[in-house]
Amino acid sequence: MNGWKTQFDFESEPLQLMSADEIYSRADESLLDAVAEDRRIERKSAKFSGDSLGEYFSMWANTNPNGGLIISGMKDKGGFEGCSRLSTDDLNRLEKVGHTFCPDAKYESKRVPVTNVTGKHDFVVLFRVHYQPNMVVRTSNGKVFTRIGDSKTELKGAQISELQADKGELSFERRACNLNWPREFDQAAVAQFVSTVRVKRGLSESLTSEEVLNVRRLGEIESESFIPNFACALLFAKDPQKIVPGCKIRFQRFEGELERTGERYNAVKDLFLEGPVPDLIRQIEQVLESQLRTFSPLDAKGKFFPVPEYPKLAWYEAIVNACVHRSYGNGMKNMPIVVKMFDDRLEIESPGPLPPFVTPKNIYDVHHPRNPDLMDAMFYLEYVKCAHEGTRRIRDTMIDLKLPNPEFKESASGSVSVTVVLRNNIKQRRAWIDRDVSTIVSEAIAADLSEPEKRLLNWVAEHGVITISDANKLLDITWHKARKLLIGLAEKRVLQYVRFRSFEKDVRDPKAFFRLRSSAPLPEGGFEQKDLT
Repeated sequence: MNGWKTQFDFESEPLQLMSADEIYSRADESLLDAVAEDRRIERKSAKFSGDSLGEYFSMWANTNPNGGLIISGMKDKGGFEGCSRLSTDDLNRLEKVGHTFCPDAKYESKRVPVTNVTGKHDFVVLFRVHYQPNMVVRTSNGKVFTRIGDSKTELKGAQISELQADKGELSFERRACNLNWPREFDQAAVAQFVSTVRVKRGLSESLTSEEVLNVRRLGEIESESFIPNFACALLFAKDPQKIVPGCKIRFQRFEGELERTGERYNAVKDLFLEGPVPDLIRQIEQVLESQLRTFSPLDAKGKFFPVPEYPKLAWYEAIVNACVHRSYGNGMKNMPIVVKMFDDRLEIESPGPLPPFVTPKNIYDVHHPRNPDLMDAMFYLEYVKCAHEGTRRIRDTMIDLKLPNPEFKESASGSVSVTVVLRNNIKQRRAWIDRDVSTIVSEAIAADLSEPEKRLLNWVAEHGVITISDANKLLDITWHKARKLLIGLAEKRVLQYVRFRSFEKDVRDPKAFFRLRSSAPLPEGGFEQKDLT
């Protein structure tokens, strides 16, 4: 082994987890040789220079959240060709290429000793290009690049405007939306919002609705005409999908803990919710409340108490955050928010990266809304608190229920998105096997079940059987009311009523129980009581 090469402990710190800054600060021959070209690294021949190399400076400077590295003097597929073959002038030009061909990029560089492919001492030039959160970084000839997946992609026209909006140079939400005012807007919703703003801000009743919207930066008044912007459309348009097709939520519920494809596709519910942002939140709230389970363990005193699968404050806050902080621009107009429900977790995926300055590590402490005017309006509609307590509330309410901390993930595979993952403790519970109750009863009956009936079904799924005494304690109701509820579920053919002695009025069967309707054999001496009158 050449003396210039040092041994790096890859086992104690996996290369995939190292940040671009860590690679740059600890770079040596063995590390650079081991790190593959990926979302952090770009390898280039020493001959690759000028404006072509400048494009990669623009790319990393526009790639959220961390920019990346360029190794000059290394082959695409590995192996060091080195930079020592360059003349002094060529080497000087190489080390100034960022300044010359992408002057707004912030970067640093250094020479790293290596052994080249011929076995001789050599060096590569390593550039660390930092993400520029406050401006779109262009090459010297005005081109704009970013990294999507593993490729350098040039942005043009509207894509550049949307990136400017994401970086705060140009507000996407303040751009005119080109919908007709007032015909294409829900005037009742507007009136309610305006009334709330007047009260909370102490505004004069003489101000028109349009003037109040203008005060809250939801449009402009030009030549006595009101021009609504995108934020206004996302809040109040009758059909915001006309201009932002992705202003919708897709809900998918999967059987099991994996999302399968093809013939093994395992979605048992898949639906799209559409409408302005406040309506989307109300709709997905109703869907989730109908799908999430309530469990009833025993407390220290031997009494049953209801425990939600996830605290509502956690999943509701995650939904609101997804709607308010997602990217509606930057080429992501067509992408919906996706909510995926698995046996062991709930995932809320929103289009776009985390806002500038926000990372999964500092998300509880840094507040930097992507759509501040939309968020401001949602405050008056009482959906958000407008303080950086949302993510903390998600975390704290999960901890209160002794559930795992929420996970915040940023993905750059193909398109950038942020996913919040809430995990339950399904491993300690039996899964509710009803699959939206549709495999046991019809959709019509399932939709008509009361909350007490759903809790009884959850109990049966967890414990296999339920007695009238169990239902009596579980719901804290009289024995006769508990019996009536269970008999009702048996009449709906959701449960089987299993007895061990013939029915006689006012005579109890101490062995009797109810179970989910099944073709499994009954215990010895048991029979299904079919006459329930």
